[in-house]
Amino acid sequence: MRILVHEFVTGGGWISVEQNSPSGSLLTEGRAMFAALAADFAAIEGCQVEVLHDRRLEPPTLPGIKLHEVASAMDERELLRQVSADVDWTVLIAPEFDSHLLRRVQLVEAAGGRLLSPGSQVVALASDKHATAEHLAARDVRVPRGIALDPGEPLPRSFAYPAVLKPREGAGSLGVRLLHAVEEISLVTPSRLERFCSGAAASVACLCGPREILPLAPCFQHLAGNADFTYQGGSLPIDSSLAKRARALAVRAVSTLPQTRGYVGVDLVLGEDPAGALDYVIEINPRLTTSYVGLRALSRVNLAGLMIAVAEGRAAELCWNASRVHFSSSGVSHVSPTGETVP
Repeated sequence: MRILVHEFVTGGGWISVEQNSPSGSLLTEGRAMFAALAADFAAIEGCQVEVLHDRRLEPPTLPGIKLHEVASAMDERELLRQVSADVDWTVLIAPEFDSHLLRRVQLVEAAGGRLLSPGSQVVALASDKHATAEHLAARDVRVPRGIALDPGEPLPRSFAYPAVLKPREGAGSLGVRLLHAVEEISLVTPSRLERFCSGAAASVACLCGPREILPLAPCFQHLAGNADFTYQGGSLPIDSSLAKRARALAVRAVSTLPQTRGYVGVDLVLGEDPAGALDYVIEINPRLTTSYVGLRALSRVNLAGLMIAVAEGRAAELCWNASRVHFSSSGVSHVSPTGETVP
């Protein structure tokens, strides 16, 4: 089996954004996700992992990986088209803003590639945070009340603050702000203003296929700062009652999407009501998320192998270590045994 793992920032996609080498949080998280997933695929017997690699960056040191060097934006597009058409599965990891993820999904689909990550219908919807919220609300999935704002449009004084202002297309908490009161802001991108919902920030990753949506262990998200929601990593497992609520809400949200394959991340807020009446879906990530780093550290089975099994409609069973995992956005994990069963 041959699998292409294409991560946008490390795989040459950033060349289409600017000529400077990628840096910052997108590179840190992109590299962490790529390294974790590629290593897990490479550990599967008989699996050949192929990757596109921005030649300006240090090459990955993972054994058994076939590199395709990318020197230009055209290289990235042509190699993605050629390799995805030739391998058994393609996994795409890219930010949703500026349609980076959507364009690459469409390219693979047009080339006849077989995606082990969400297709264009799901990506187009989930990339727009306002459209996603409206989609979920129309199907009775709880989301924060919000409105869409156009560039140049002032913030409404009649809206209930505190509120969260976010780009309609975004990734990695970039551009997300907490507003305690109305401010004079000149919006430069289409945005969504939504009610701030208090509670525990959490996420649930789901493995999707034709027969099931398999939720993995829910994680707490660690967010820094009082206003910008900078993502710093997470921890798992979480309390059993919270985990049950988180899994149920995530699966309900993902089940409203067009049928898809691969990994889908759901960000949630878990409120104080024990019955879950104050739990909300914040957004859906139609791609691998940094939580994979922590999940693989807790799992006793290869999650990449489970991803393939679910995508192919085969039976898949989860098995977790009796441990607590703390992970950072850079992919560093700390694992401590607990002796307790993961809920």
